[in-house]
Amino acid sequence: MKITFNTKNINKLNDIAKDALLDTAEAIKTDLIQSQTMPFATGVMQNDSTYVDNKRIIKGVATILTDTPYARKVYFDPEINIHQEKNPNAKQYWFEDYISGGKKDLPIKYFQQMLRRRMK
Repeated sequence: MKITFNTKNINKLNDIAKDALLDTAEAIKTDLIQSQTMPFATGVMQNDSTYVDNKRIIKGVATILTDTPYARKVYFDPEINIHQEKNPNAKQYWFEDYISGGKKDLPIKYFQQMLRRRMK
């Protein structure tokens, strides 16, 4: 028995999946901003310095990065006082909802939606 693969279609499916993954990361970033959980003083960290990095998309990895020098300190330092004047739901571990909290299924749900949309 001989098995042949249609590499053209397999490559097309891989490209669609990569695009859906980037769409998913953008949707999570949008949800993060709209849910107002990221600490917000001047808006630089949330609005200007948080972006989707696609450098490892070939390996199926899309990363949401915040590249301000103080983002790590705000996220990990338990002594930081998080103000909630501008973002009423602001908290220290703003990504935890998507990792192990109430929104942990949201990335998979978004990916399924984006994949279906791109497969049409």
